[in-house]
Order: sequence, then C-alpha cells, then structure tokens
Amino acid sequence: MSGQEVQAHAAQGPGASSRRHVTIALVGNPNTGKTTLFNALTGLRQRVGNYPGVTVEIKKGRRRVGDVLLDIFDLPGTYSLSPRTPDEMLAVDLLLGRRPGDSPPDVILAIVDASNLERNLYLTTQLMELGRPLVVALNMMDLAEKQGISIDIDRLRNLLGVPVVPIQAHRGIGLDRLEETLVNAAQLPAPRAIAFPRPFEEACLQILREHDGTHLPRGCPDQFLARRLILDVGGSLEKEWVARDSQAQHVLDALRKHLEQQGLALSALEPRVRYGWIRELARACLSRGPSTGNNWTDRLDRILTHRWWGTLLFLAVMFLVFQAIFTGAEPLMEAIDWTIGTCAGALHKVLPPGPVRSLVCDGILQGVGSVLAFVPQIMILFAFIAVLEDCGYMARAAFLMDRLMARFGLSGKSFIPLLSSFACAIPGIMATRVIDDRRDRLATILIAPLMSCSARLPVYTLLIAAFVPTDTWLGSRLQGLVLFAMYMLGIVVAPVVAWCLKRTLLHGEPSLFLLELPPYKWPSARLVVFRMLDRAWAFVHRAGTLILATMVLVWALLYFPVTDASGQRYDAVLQALEERLQRATGDNLPDANESSGSGQAATKPSREESVRAEIAHVRGAWRRQSYLGRLGHALEPVVRPLGWDWRIAMATLASFPAREIVVGTLSIVYDVDTDLAGEEADITLRQRLRQATWDSDPSRPVFTLPVALSLMVFFALCCQCVSTLVVIRRETNTWTWPLFTFVYMTLLAYLGALVTYQVGTLLG
Repeated sequence: MSGQEVQAHAAQGPGASSRRHVTIALVGNPNTGKTTLFNALTGLRQRVGNYPGVTVEIKKGRRRVGDVLLDIFDLPGTYSLSPRTPDEMLAVDLLLGRRPGDSPPDVILAIVDASNLERNLYLTTQLMELGRPLVVALNMMDLAEKQGISIDIDRLRNLLGVPVVPIQAHRGIGLDRLEETLVNAAQLPAPRAIAFPRPFEEACLQILREHDGTHLPRGCPDQFLARRLILDVGGSLEKEWVARDSQAQHVLDALRKHLEQQGLALSALEPRVRYGWIRELARACLSRGPSTGNNWTDRLDRILTHRWWGTLLFLAVMFLVFQAIFTGAEPLMEAIDWTIGTCAGALHKVLPPGPVRSLVCDGILQGVGSVLAFVPQIMILFAFIAVLEDCGYMARAAFLMDRLMARFGLSGKSFIPLLSSFACAIPGIMATRVIDDRRDRLATILIAPLMSCSARLPVYTLLIAAFVPTDTWLGSRLQGLVLFAMYMLGIVVAPVVAWCLKRTLLHGEPSLFLLELPPYKWPSARLVVFRMLDRAWAFVHRAGTLILATMVLVWALLYFPVTDASGQRYDAVLQALEERLQRATGDNLPDANESSGSGQAATKPSREESVRAEIAHVRGAWRRQSYLGRLGHALEPVVRPLGWDWRIAMATLASFPAREIVVGTLSIVYDVDTDLAGEEADITLRQRLRQATWDSDPSRPVFTLPVALSLMVFFALCCQCVSTLVVIRRETNTWTWPLFTFVYMTLLAYLGALVTYQVGTLLG
C-alpha cells in the first residue's frame, strides 16, 4: 500500500489511528473461485469467468475485521510465477512489490481447488519462495467430497508449514475463520521453500555470492530471484539483468551448461521437483474413495466438446440467445419509447421556444433517450453471457474454437478475448494479455473490434424492427435470423483478416493453447443478476457521459447557424408556424388567407396538413443548411453508392465517437415533428425512418431493406469507437496500430456495405 493510502485511512475519524492495516494479495489458478472469494470478502461485484485471461487487471477491495482493515488485491489468475504474459507479469510485480509506489503484500492468500489439490499446489510451492507470510484457502470442499476426495487438513497444514482454511466461497462457508486467520497471519514467519537438487542450489548461491547486488534485478527475495534466473530462459528477470550487466548472459549460459552436464535437464527440472514433492505430500494427507456424484460433467462433455455435435450445439445456443434478445425486450423497449415521447411532449409545453427547448427535447431526450430504449436488450444479452460463463460452458466453446483458430494462424487463446469482445471490445483487447506470443496477441487485438459488441446492438435492432419483415422462415422469426447473421458476420470476417495478417505483417506460428475445463455447475442467480445490472448501469453511465456530450455536440451542429441566406431566423419562422397550427387546430372557422384553389374554404384537416407541411419544409431547409448538414452533403457523393443520403452520412459521421450514438443522431435528424405536442410525440423513430424520403425525389423512400442491411453491415465492420482505439494505443504503446485498425476496418466496412446494397438492389 502506498503512503498516501495509509494517510487517507488514518484520517477516517476517531480511533482510526489505532487501526491496523493488512494488505493481502489473493493469488490462484484460473477456475479456483478466486474472484468469487474476493467478492465474498469485499462485497464488490466483480465479473467471474471460467477461462484464463478474464481478470487482466488488479482489483482492490476492503474488509474490516474488528480494528483491522484488510486491503485485498485480486490478482490475475495464473498457473505459475514464471511470467510469460503481461497479466502474469502484473501478478508477479505486485507480489514482489516492484510496482512504483507499492510495497510487497503483508500476507499472500493462495486459493486452492480441493478437488484438484496436486495441480493447484504447484503455484503454492512457488509462493512459498517469496519470503512473505502465506495462507492457503482450500476452496470447493463440497465438490471434492462429491468426488470421494478426503483431505486431512491438519496434516496438510503441518506439511506445508502454513495455515490452511477449508472454505466454500460461493456459499460463504468458512469465511469467518479465514478472516480471523488473515488478521493474524501478518505476524507469522515466512514458509520454508522446498529443496532442489544440491548442484542447482549451489548454482543459485554462486549467482548471489559472486555478483554485485546493484546489477541484479531489485525487489526480489534472493532464493526466488536466483531460481528464476536459472530456470526461466529468456524470462523477464533475465532480460532485466542482461540489460544492466553485459556479462550476465555469459554467466547464466555457463551455469546452465554446467548443470546440464551434471545430468539436470533444466526444461523438466522444476516440474519434476515440485510435483515430486507434492505427490509425497498428497500420499500423506489425501485419500480417495468412491465418488458420490454421477460424473455428469464427463457425460455432457462427450457431446458438448464433440468436434461436430459440439460445434453445432454452440451455434444453436448462440442463435437462441439472439432470438431471445429480439423478442423478449420488445415490450419494455416500446414502453421506454412511449415514456420518452410523453416526457418530450410535456417539456415542450412547459419550456419557452428557443435553443433551450430544442436542446432539451431534441438533443437530450430524443438523442440519449432513444439510446436508453435498448437497455432491456443489453440486460438480456449479459444475462445469457453470465449464465453460460458461470455454468462452465464458455470454456467448452473456447476448446471447440481452438481447432478453427489454428487454421487461421491463431490459437484457442485468441478465442477468449474475441468472445469477450461481444460484450465490449475494450475488455476483449485487454484480455489479450494472456497470449504470450507477441504476433498472436497483436493479431487478436486488431481483429477484436470486428466482433459485434453491445454498442452495435441498438443499431441492429432499430433497423431490423423497422425494415425486416416479421415473417417466419424454417420455424424462426426472420428478424432474429438477420440479427444472428449480423453477429456471424464478424465471426466469419475476423479469422479471414487474422489469416491475412499472420501471413503478411505478423507472420509466425500459432502458440500452444492450455485450457482447463471446469466442472459444470448451476449458475448463481445472484451473480447473473449482478452481472446483468452492472452492464446495464455501465451502458446507462455511458449514455449519461460520452453519448450525452456527443448528442449535445450533434444538436449544436444541427441547430447552428439559425439564419438563412436572407438573414431570417429559422426558429422565429417555426414559432410563427406553430402559432398558426394552434389556431388552425382550435378554430373551426375557415381562414380567408388559406382558401383552396376552387374558392371553397379549406377544411380544418387540410389547414393543419398545410401548416405541418410548411413546418417540415422549414425544418428540412434548416437542417440542410446546418454545419452538420453541410458535412453530410459533402459526403453524399461518397456514400450514394451505398444507398445512403446525406442524412445517413451525417448520422454515421456523428457516430464515430461511439457506435450507439447513430440511433440518437437519427432520432434528431428524422424527428421532423418532435416539437409538436399530442399524438405526434408518440411517433417512434422506426416510423419516422419508414416515412423519410429523398430531397430530390419526395416519392422515393430513403430507407429500403437493402439500405438498412447496408447500414448494418457498415456498422458491423467499422471501428466507430474512440475508446477502443485509445485502448489499442495503450496496449501496443504506439498510434500506428490504432490508425491501421481504423483505416482497414473503415475500408472493409465501406466495401461490405457497397456489396450488400448493390446485390440487394439487384435481387429486389
């Protein structure tokens, strides 16, 4: 913990200075329940995933136990302290206190899966070399019992030389005792590391004895440092020492060669020594009896991981998810649309005419409000994702996709970040840190934005609901099939792009893929609800920040300038027309100035229609002459081959900061009667899009089915997200790859939209 944090804690009120602070690093293999334990201890709603690479950043939480404050750090899941990937390096740096401003944790909490004791203890034996107090949380005791595994906890505690606490993190069993142990663990001595063969230990002592400590990497316990320098050929600590000392590489090569000559094969030495010690320990404290379970995990895996049946079932599951998203959210979306229209009509009556009313009704309510209408679909999507992850199915999907990814030069490790990108490309790109091969990692980063994230969902569902028929085909709704096709488009295109990259700019062989398949279990209803609400809130928060700011900017670009070429103000003309409309609506007498060509007085409906037509004409002229309208007209020759007019070009241009903004922009651009009260406020955006016509030909509709498909394909393939580009810059440490991503995806999107529209038009 940094000094600033300690000072902040010490100022928390009377008696705060007497409180002790204990920093705890929570470490474990993937799928051991590490993040579940972290949530249980801290109360934070962190995401849990059944595959490595989900937790790629350090999360921090706090727990108060009496007068002691436990600061708990949830480290990325790792199988070893021999760091090969960025997320493993992140974990090791925190454990060693090598991060700027941080010191080593007071206590290391190692979470171990009781049903896989021998495999999990490999990491524990490495943690014993760090010179810090260690506590072992033995999780999933119920699962071990079902498998007929019995563990002598007292004997295990004595053999390891550290406290061992049996728990069931998902049920909260054993957490009280674990908290008590953690409070007192900071006073315990560091555990004793297991012994390696004598020649190896002598080589470690030689490094520490003969070389100046100023050249060796700093912040590492001596025993851990020396062992990792010899064992991790080309590792990060070796690179750091070689950069400081020109003789370091020669020293390490000579020592390794000497050990090889003595019969110690370094490539197999560490696993042989550690697993040998662990097997002896397991014989003493672990016994196996008949399993009380029905082994249904193995039975299901025979089908779900089958090369053909498993793949077909995976596609079927994804298809059902998209069908449910479209059909289940429709009533709630209509209710939100109605609420937004009602609020806009009410505010229109209260606020005086002018820019303030236009900003609130047109910019904020119609812009941000139309985006919020898609919150129900976001919630349904993430509810399904949470269920599939928590039950263990997502790991099987990664296993199935490994064969396919290898054909395109990648491995199953790339599937994990790509799967995450369906929610959002940002965590998906960050999850590439689990990929140790630099070329594979970069290729995955460059194709991750092709996955249809949740921000694209509002665009898809708006256009599908408006222009795709509600017919059924092969027993399924055609609208759901189109939505499924939009998601499949990224799945199909991304591997092709990866294949091209791996054979040109990023040529290299795919890396090996190690994946543990967790046992199936019933998903936690609490976790599913928390995940669903958390992502919905993140979407709402985004709508209240970036989307709101962009909508205000879009409104301003559409509102200004407010005068025409003759200097007449558009808003003054519209106000006069609205007053005429009110008189025409409330007065049944004919207006002498509004007679028909035959001399007969116009009826009340014809007077209203005439005034409304004038209002629409003035609004159209105003928007065409606005700053954004001028940009749209400048782009229209470029996008006309896609079937788009200047308004679609304008909305697409405005949506480059974030994809979902296009919905709000279209709501502003096509809402010709948004300032009118009454039933006009209830007209939905879908209806407005259906009614839109070309300026040059009022009888020709702007949107047709080929145009809608063209726009969806463009958004499926284009990288319209500034946040994604910024994260690519952060992960690659250069602007070259973000710019490359933006250019190639924009060109790809234009080509895809062009083919879609032209072919769709030819087919009729």
